[in-house]
Amino acid sequence: MKQREPPKFPCKMEMEVDKISNLPGHIMDKILSHMSLRDAVRTSVLSSKWRNKWITLPHLVFDNQCILGSSQDQTFVKNKLVNIVDHVLLLHTGPIQKFKLSHRDLQGVCDIDRWILYLSRGSVKEFVLEVWKGNRYKLPSSVFSCQKLIHLELFNCLLKPPSTFNGFRSLQSLDLQHITMDQIVFETLIASCPLLERLTLMNFDGFTYLEIHAPNLQFFDVGGIFEYVNFVNTFQLAIVSIGLYVDVGYEHSLTHGNTSSLINFFAHLPRIQRLEVQSYFLKYFADGNVPERLPAPCIELNYLSIRMNFNDMEETLVVLCLLRSSPNLQELEMLARPEEQTDVGTATSFCEKDYQNCLFNQLRLVKIAGISGLRCEMDFIKFVLANSPVLERMTVKPASSDGGWELLKELLRFRRASVLAEIIYLDP
Repeated sequence: MKQREPPKFPCKMEMEVDKISNLPGHIMDKILSHMSLRDAVRTSVLSSKWRNKWITLPHLVFDNQCILGSSQDQTFVKNKLVNIVDHVLLLHTGPIQKFKLSHRDLQGVCDIDRWILYLSRGSVKEFVLEVWKGNRYKLPSSVFSCQKLIHLELFNCLLKPPSTFNGFRSLQSLDLQHITMDQIVFETLIASCPLLERLTLMNFDGFTYLEIHAPNLQFFDVGGIFEYVNFVNTFQLAIVSIGLYVDVGYEHSLTHGNTSSLINFFAHLPRIQRLEVQSYFLKYFADGNVPERLPAPCIELNYLSIRMNFNDMEETLVVLCLLRSSPNLQELEMLARPEEQTDVGTATSFCEKDYQNCLFNQLRLVKIAGISGLRCEMDFIKFVLANSPVLERMTVKPASSDGGWELLKELLRFRRASVLAEIIYLDP
C-alpha cells in the first residue's frame, strides 16, 4: 500500500517573502522613502510586486551612497555617476518632487545641464545641487523656468538668469553657499520671490550690498564679506544669524553720514525673536551713532548670541544698547574674540553708576565663553549677575586653563541678584 506523503508547508523564508510581497502599497512607499536610492533600486529583486516599485519614487537623491568605495580615477567616478543618474531618469515614471545631486567627487559636468532641462519639463518642487569640486558651475537657463520650486539649494554655482526671468513665484526656502552673482541679480532674485520664508547666504561673491526685500521672510542666516545690509518690509522676520568674516575697522565707514547702523538694522525687525551676531558683525553695529536704547524695543527677542571684543568701547556700547532694548530676553550667550583682547583699560566699565539700574527681569540662562579673565570681562559678568533677579544658571568657559582657579574664585565672590543663580565653570 502506497504511503501518503506528509503535507508540504512553505519554508520560513518563503513565508517572509510572501509577507513582504503582500504589504499594502502605501506601506511599501513608506519603506522606500526611508531608503537610499541605491537600496531602493535593490528591492526590485524581492518579488514581482517590488520589481517596478522604485521607479515611481518622487524623491531622487544622488549622493555619496550611490557609489560605494572610492577611486582615484576621477573619470571613472564621473562616468559611473552619470550612468546611474541617466539610468534612473530613463526608467523613472511619475512626478519628481525632489531632486538632489550631491556627491563628493561631483564636478560641473555638462550632463547636469541635461538633467536640469529634463526636470524643468516636470513639476519639481525641491532642487538641491552641490558641486563639491572644480570651478563655479554655471546654472543653465532652464533651471529658472522651474516655477513650481518650493526649495532651492545651491553650492558652488554661478547664477546668471535670463532677461525673461521674473522670479520663483512659489519659492519658500533658498539656500545659497559658495555662489557667484552680480548685485542686480541678487536684489532681483530676492525681491521676486514673494513667498520666501527662509534665506541662507554663505560665502558669496559678486555683490556686497545685502538688500533684503521679503515680506514673508521668517529665517535669515548669512555669513560672508559684505559692506551693507538693509531689511525692507521684513516685518515677519523672527530668526536672524549674521556674520561678517572680515574686520572692517572703524576707518571704513559702512554707512553714510551720521546715521546709526544699529537703528537701521532693527527698523524693519519688530518681531525678531532670536539674534546671533557672529564674527565681526558687532563692529558693523558700532559704525555711526550708537543710542542708549533703540527707538522701538525688541519686545519678542528672547535669545541673543554675540561675539565681541570685551575691551572695545564701541562694541561694549552696542551690547549695552541691545540689552537695554530687549526687555524680555531670556537667554544670553557671549563669545569673546580673545585674539583681539588686551588688558589696556579702554573699555566702558559695566559697573559705572549709569548702568546699575539696567535690570534684566526675564534673563534666566547666560553662557560666556572664550574669556581670559581680563578686568573688562569680569566686570561684564559681575554686571549681569547683579542685574538679573531671576537668573537660574550662568555657564563660564575660559579660552585656556591658565589662571582658571583664580578666575573661579573671583566669580564665586560676585554678588548675585537671584538667590537661585548657579555658576558653572567649564574647563576649556
